[in-house]
Amino acid sequence: MTPLRRLGASDLKIAPLVLGGNVFDWTADRHASFAVLDAFVDGGGTMIDTADVYSAWAPGHSGGESETVIGEWLRASGKRDRVQIATKVGMLPGEGGEKLAPARIAAACDASLRRLGTDRIDLYFAHQDDDTQPQEAVAEAFAALVRAGKVRVLGASNFHAARLKSAIDTARAAGLPHYQVLQPEYNLVSRHKFEGELQDYCVVENIGVVPYYGLASGFLTGKYRSADDLGKSVRGGRMRDLLEGKGAEVLAALDSVAEETGATVAQIALAWLMAQPGVTAPIASATSAQQLEELLPAMSLTLTDDQLARLTDAGA
Repeated sequence: MTPLRRLGASDLKIAPLVLGGNVFDWTADRHASFAVLDAFVDGGGTMIDTADVYSAWAPGHSGGESETVIGEWLRASGKRDRVQIATKVGMLPGEGGEKLAPARIAAACDASLRRLGTDRIDLYFAHQDDDTQPQEAVAEAFAALVRAGKVRVLGASNFHAARLKSAIDTARAAGLPHYQVLQPEYNLVSRHKFEGELQDYCVVENIGVVPYYGLASGFLTGKYRSADDLGKSVRGGRMRDLLEGKGAEVLAALDSVAEETGATVAQIALAWLMAQPGVTAPIASATSAQQLEELLPAMSLTLTDDQLARLTDAGA
């Protein structure tokens, strides 16, 4: 069984791969979503990441669809006590206002709990920073949820280093629970948003890090290798930018390590993330059980120092 990792200084211990729920009831229907969730838990996974805004962007959707599917699966499977649920507030406006308005945080948490059909959220993220609200008020709103037993651990997503530090210092000064986890965009071809000051701060302060876009929206599966491949999905335009940047060099390095290890390029890309300072577990999504089962071996893949260095250098 894959050893669990402690998530920063929190009391949560998780498997080194987090399942992204952004595809549920969007590009994965209910049946496929249930199959992915079952395969993830059966394969040793523990944390499922979603958000109230998933998938408000899809035609006919208004947000909450992913949480609803996860809630239905939890009831049908009886596996609530085998998983940790992470969700987010801050991108879906509704009762109480927008972003991180204190009344919105309170209302959104209750709505997420209802959709998930559970009495607690294991990890609750501020989905984005909100400089229109006093950080003291935001900290108190989140603290109220912790005191009520609705939330176990707090996290921040898409925060810059200065604002993350300020938010944590503000909460600590008031004797309130603070963000213990960060969810940034981070992968082999997108490193500038995390590496440097933000990563250094997380390492020093023992902030657990669960990066999203671990596979760069599919680019790091090796699916997109030339201009001819760009029509394979609606993300083709973004893939062109990656190919014209460091993407080709990164894929070549991944191919080289794949030959040495027998692992797939996707597994290697995730294993590289798992080995980075401060990172507890990357997030990856799958639209089928077969796709998910290809990713799970990354949890037990250990790359050599030389392999890690070659991958790092390719994307530098």
